[in-house]
Parts: sequence; structure tokens; C-alpha cells
Amino acid sequence: MLQEFFIPKLTAASNEEVIGILGQKLLNAGYVAATFIDAVLQRERTLPTGLQTGAVNVAIPHTDATHVVKSTIALATLAQPVNFRLMVDPATEIGVQLVFLLAVRDPREQVELLKKLTAIFQDEALLRQMLETADSQGIYQLMSAALAVKNG
Repeated sequence: MLQEFFIPKLTAASNEEVIGILGQKLLNAGYVAATFIDAVLQRERTLPTGLQTGAVNVAIPHTDATHVVKSTIALATLAQPVNFRLMVDPATEIGVQLVFLLAVRDPREQVELLKKLTAIFQDEALLRQMLETADSQGIYQLMSAALAVKNG
């Protein structure tokens, strides 16, 4: 995880735009293949990743490991929610304020990462703190600390 992969208060018109902006950061840094963004967008159309977590909804767009060079997470907090379709009910859209773009090289890592993220998503105070943080360093520190704590 690099601090440059964390974007606070992003203004975007759609989930596609958020995925594109985050994905481009990963591509520019050499973490993903040129096919990554399109693969994530395609997967999101068929297997949506919006999650209702309480007061702050999240999305975890991702794709197959074949499009990933090095594992990482990119995160955007959104100035205004954008719609993602619900993972559990693809016919329903929800406004999402935190987008965690996952790039996972080893599929075995994904299960462990999703466990850690689930614990983070259940911590409403932490999600609110991420939303209120105005700089990428602050969000990076919150996320790093949360992943370390949820690791044990």
C-alpha cells in the first residue's frame, strides 16, 4: 500500500470514474496490467461490490489476479456518494462514500484481506474517521493501523 493510492474527498460522477481514477494510479505505479481497469469495470457489471455497512456504505471493486502485478489497495473517500449496485441484491443501487479498489496477485491473499476489510467495515467510527480525514497521509495511517490491528 502506498500513500499515493489514497485519495480524500474525491469528486466523481460515477462508480466507473472512481474505479478509473484509482486504477490509473495503480497502473502508473506498475502495480497492475493495462487490462486491469477494464477488467474491474466488466466484473462490476456482472458481480457488483456495493456493501451496506451502516451509516457509511462501501464498495470493494476488484478483478482476477491475472490483471495484477503486485498486490495493494487503493482507496477513495468521496465528496458526494456515487451509486454502486449491491453485492447481495444487484438490482438495488446504494450511495457509496468509500471505495476500496483491491489489486490481489495471489488469490489465497484475497480471503485474508477480505476478512480484515470486513472487520474494518464493521467499525463505523473508523469509517467515519476515514471520511472526515482531508489528506492522503491521514487516511493511509488510519488504514495501515486498522489492517495491522485486524491482522491479529
